[in-house]
Amino acid sequence: MSDDGSPAAPGVSGDDSAGRYFNRELSWLEFNRRVLEEAMDQRHPLLERVKFLAIFSANLDEFFMIRVAGIRQQIAAGVTSRSADGLLPGEQLAAIRRGVAPLIAQQRACWRDDIHPRLRREGVFVLDYDELDQQQRRFCRDYFAREVFPVLTPLAFDPAHPFPHISNLSLNLAVVIRDPEEGEVFARIKVPGVLPRLVAIPTGEPADAERIPAERRHSFVWLEQIIAHNLEALFPGEQIVESHVFRITRNADVEIQEEEAADLLRTIEAGVRQRRFGNVVRLVVNHAMPPALRELLVVNLKLHVDDVYEVHGPLGLSSVMALLRIPRPDLQDPPHYPVRPPALRHARSAAEYFSAIRQQDVLLHHPFDSFEPLVELIEAAAEDPDVLALKQTLYRVGSNSPIVKALMRAREQDKQVTVLVELKARFDEENNITWARALERAGVHVVYGLVGLKTHAKLALVVRREHDGLRRYVHVGTGNYNATTARVYTDLGVLTCDPDVGADVSDLFNFLTGYSRQRSYRRLLVAPVSLRSGLVQLIEREIAHARAGRGGRLTFKFNSLVDPAMTDLLYRASQAGVDVALNIRGICCLRPGVPGLSERITVRSIVGRYLEHSRIYAFHNAGDPEIYIGSADLMQRNLDRRVEALIPLRDPALIAQVGRLLDVYQRDTERARALRSDGRYERIAQQEHAVRLDSHEDIARTSGAGSR
Repeated sequence: MSDDGSPAAPGVSGDDSAGRYFNRELSWLEFNRRVLEEAMDQRHPLLERVKFLAIFSANLDEFFMIRVAGIRQQIAAGVTSRSADGLLPGEQLAAIRRGVAPLIAQQRACWRDDIHPRLRREGVFVLDYDELDQQQRRFCRDYFAREVFPVLTPLAFDPAHPFPHISNLSLNLAVVIRDPEEGEVFARIKVPGVLPRLVAIPTGEPADAERIPAERRHSFVWLEQIIAHNLEALFPGEQIVESHVFRITRNADVEIQEEEAADLLRTIEAGVRQRRFGNVVRLVVNHAMPPALRELLVVNLKLHVDDVYEVHGPLGLSSVMALLRIPRPDLQDPPHYPVRPPALRHARSAAEYFSAIRQQDVLLHHPFDSFEPLVELIEAAAEDPDVLALKQTLYRVGSNSPIVKALMRAREQDKQVTVLVELKARFDEENNITWARALERAGVHVVYGLVGLKTHAKLALVVRREHDGLRRYVHVGTGNYNATTARVYTDLGVLTCDPDVGADVSDLFNFLTGYSRQRSYRRLLVAPVSLRSGLVQLIEREIAHARAGRGGRLTFKFNSLVDPAMTDLLYRASQAGVDVALNIRGICCLRPGVPGLSERITVRSIVGRYLEHSRIYAFHNAGDPEIYIGSADLMQRNLDRRVEALIPLRDPALIAQVGRLLDVYQRDTERARALRSDGRYERIAQQEHAVRLDSHEDIARTSGAGSR
């Protein structure tokens, strides 16, 4: 690792197996560094910077819950196998610790020295308790007595009381009390998650808000500080010596033994509950916590001193996301107004939707294209008397889903409705269980997925009786059927009634719901049966074109590149003369730009207003381009352990449209960063370019979407 926490740059040759790959975990930290850089970027409106700061914290929480926890399990099991880049589990953990510490320091400095003072200047006051005036303190005392005190449960730790269980990601107060009989004793108070972490209080008249109208001022104080300044109510007759905030992270990567599960739904429910009791993997404390108190926590939580992270200021900054709810549109991005794609601009009834899709395949590009046409299509199909059946996969559907409600309505209309609800969608299990039960109550045939495989494919199928027989209408996408995330994730989807695609999707649903052993598909590439081999054949074809002098080019856009075999194949393509342009939002284990290995490979990452989520695989094919879109990244889990689907675009107009989209991403100078061979990401804007371009703004402008 370099001094700033980025991966070091060992000498690399074509036969240096360790130097051929970046470490997966450290590459993820580099992605979260890019998120943090967006929080530090003063081109964003102030509250948007707050959003990125909160996302950085939430990302880091999940990283510890899943990735660090997994490495800890390897160490406990005595695993001695090395990662693709040659590191033992213990070495990876040490490198992560070295990488995380400077990122946390940068995040804290960003909040303390930049964003927090700027919020104050704009009339948004996130105050410490000792800054409150008398009126605000009275409000807090009343709020504590009325709303907080009844919820709190102090838990003692002494010979008569075992060390209390501390739940994952909970915020806690470690309180030291001097008892007249027992001496100094320890108690823990959980800061209740059912109450707002940032408590809105009267604005008062702060000195630095003189020029800000009262209606534009908003003041908050941290809930844990309200509790800390009212501890005497919880421990009457005792002397409060000190109190300090701490926060823990537990292993949340619960392993479900599906083969032994008689009832997968109940097994998943039990697994979700087990997350609360996973081993602790991280302890975050305020810098002022004394060593003795830290040691008490470390010993009783069964941690190593290296698992303790000290921070200055408030813990758990993901909570500042709540500030985006204040009515200050001047501090946020202008509202985004998606548009309807031209082919569906006037469609409202079922007949109009199906007629439009019969005339041409329709490409949807969210959030620039509205998600509403897809919702309306399912709703119209639910009511259309000629529709006989609907089938759909649901991965992360969200709450209050209009799609799910439409599927239940279709069943009420006596249509055959089959829904595969993936219960193993991490951190969405509880939500998916709720929807699965609601669908079952409505009479929908619900399937929970396949043993050993997670269904990640994004598929919807409508079977309709028409004058010339049954016709299948299909949607294949890159993103979830989630109306909320469709407003902030960039995703693609295709609506088609191509008979071969319809037959493929029918076969795939039979594979998911029955005993089909389908091994080949007409047009789709499907994991785990044909996706890996299909992509290999397409890349090999590009290599053959390059070697024959016909040129070769691959342009891929996806979220993560981890799979060593696919990485090595891309290296071989580069060595054969194929130009490889990769646009990878997150993890990239491939090392680009290495002479003799990857000098024809470029890697970009775009982090900006929208979360890049679409997956596109474009093959130049000697001037006859082929483009696939779908749900899969180039990771072992996607290629071998999930059900995924990629669909080829057949309409030349759509191929050209997606080709132009890839070109816009390649020309982005404002939100794009280029990965260097030493592991550093460098902003494209720092280089010399004739034309400056923000891909998100450009796509919104050319699609007709955007702010008004």
